[in-house]
Amino acid sequence: METDEATNRSRAKERVGRVDPYGFERPDNFEYESYEEFMSNYLVVLTRRSIKWSKLLKGKSKVQKNVKLKRYVRKGIPNEHRTLIWMAASGAQDQLENNPGHYEAMLRAQHDPKLVEAICTDLNRTFPDNIQFRKTTSHCLQKALYNVLVAYGCHSPAVGYCQGMNFIAGYLLIITKDEEKSFWLMDALLGRILPDYYSPAMLGLKMDQEVLGELVKIKSPGVWKTMMDHNVMWTLVVSRWFICLYIDILPVETVLRIWDCLFYEGSKILFRVALTLIHHNQAQIQQAQSLPDICQIFKQITHGPFVDECHTFMQKIFTEPGTLSMATVTKLRATCQSRIIAEES
Repeated sequence: METDEATNRSRAKERVGRVDPYGFERPDNFEYESYEEFMSNYLVVLTRRSIKWSKLLKGKSKVQKNVKLKRYVRKGIPNEHRTLIWMAASGAQDQLENNPGHYEAMLRAQHDPKLVEAICTDLNRTFPDNIQFRKTTSHCLQKALYNVLVAYGCHSPAVGYCQGMNFIAGYLLIITKDEEKSFWLMDALLGRILPDYYSPAMLGLKMDQEVLGELVKIKSPGVWKTMMDHNVMWTLVVSRWFICLYIDILPVETVLRIWDCLFYEGSKILFRVALTLIHHNQAQIQQAQSLPDICQIFKQITHGPFVDECHTFMQKIFTEPGTLSMATVTKLRATCQSRIIAEES
């Protein structure tokens, strides 16, 4: 006979469902009851935000960046408006309109066999826990994913394709349900918002991991000292945070809220998220006794109620790390870039 706790869990599981709204299957250890409790409150927030967004947009297909829109974006974009705002805020909409037929031309172009092979190898590895990417699904997104990646590799041969890009393109397709828009959003992310993250040398990625280290040194010196004492390189614990833009690191709803701000405000949002995770858990990190300890703690801090409750978490990223100007980030990038180039030469 089931205990009351097991019965409640089973009922919550039935109500919430094994698959989330984006097609991801929930893991076996998923906390259905706490999620249901969170969503009962968050749905009220979402409904309120949705009404405000509808009033703001008034059916318009164009938006202008301003203080009010930025405030709205930070509080979360309702799913029905996400594609429109991401496209407008990132400049992807302008690119799409200024380059008619470009996406189709990239699809029709002669594709490098090595590019095609690399992409094909990763197709089945992309979100195996998402029903929309299974070949057995009637509207399987694998073909659309292949198209976006191969077109982007042709559009930007200096980048081509590298692991991690499949997850980004996959997320974009889940939200936009549109290949061409996903392609131009990829162009905005990889070409303008995160330059050199995915180029062969990955200089931008290496640089930003070092920048995070410098920011931690300023904002959480105890954590920085612990990392130095145990000789832990930042790339060991945060490289996936940056290269996957928190996909498969944080819960889906939280990642999408981060991306809302990333498309609007740019790359410093990635630092705000990382600094919040580190600052919030600094006492735990400082207790680490070894390198494996630190690696384990960095895995643990991306799970649990703090990151699950995306609305509260997003409020925290703008308060907990304190001020963070783009001028500071730019200055630190220049310093870190010089250091990396000197080390590698």
